[in-house]
Amino acid sequence: MKTELRYAAHPNDVKNWDTARLRKEFLIENIFIPDEITFVYSMYDRYMAGGAMPVRNTLVLETIDELKAENFLDRREMGIINVGGDAEIHASGEIYKIGFKEALYLGKGAHDVVFKSVDTLKPAKLYLNSAPAHHTYPSRKVTLADAEIVVMGNMESSNHRTVNKLLVNSVIETCQLQMGMTELKTGSVWNTMPVHTHNRRMETYFYFELPDKQTICHFMGEPDETRHIWMKNEQAVLSPSWSIHSAAGTSNYTFIWGMAGENLDYGDMDIRQPDTIK
Repeated sequence: MKTELRYAAHPNDVKNWDTARLRKEFLIENIFIPDEITFVYSMYDRYMAGGAMPVRNTLVLETIDELKAENFLDRREMGIINVGGDAEIHASGEIYKIGFKEALYLGKGAHDVVFKSVDTLKPAKLYLNSAPAHHTYPSRKVTLADAEIVVMGNMESSNHRTVNKLLVNSVIETCQLQMGMTELKTGSVWNTMPVHTHNRRMETYFYFELPDKQTICHFMGEPDETRHIWMKNEQAVLSPSWSIHSAAGTSNYTFIWGMAGENLDYGDMDIRQPDTIK
């Protein structure tokens, strides 16, 4: 299992960074590597984001030195959303069948976690998020049929989208981890507009279903001094609590948002209208 450590940064320092430094600190480029589990361990709320892509091998979720724990989830919870072929996930003696765009929540204390693809010709791509947990909640599979679904935006503003709230407190009990998936309608390119920040929690965005040779410009930074990172399909980006997190693509796409922090109030946002951003 491959793990990379990323440290937190003060916004005053980030203002002085060039493109290469921004990408090094916030962009997660290689999430799915065949027969590997990869993670970035961020010091923003000690959030972990990564992927598991079992092809010919069964992948075991092992602990890492940074956790100082016997099992990976001894003091953590995990959210998993499958963006590939059908998967079979074993955890604490249970077996979960997870299809495309289906989610699985693993509560604190889950052990003997194993990832497997049902068909090696159509391997699963399991996008993984994990946050520290202080209480054990039951592990549970969540499908789009279980999700809280909200349609937002409009074609006139190029941000007509469907927000699928999967692992949120209106659907399932978690400690602090929340995850969902936003699908942009054909012809729309903007997500999360108007933009916002939330000092109570950090966030990660994972972009997928972006057509070949298309790209996404992810906007970050303080609302009065923004920065941008150009991204490809199946890449993720870390978003500090002080940073906006929004993007425009050269095509429509889908993205998974994950977050953790002080509260579970989905609507806890400090919104900035488009004409006030600099």
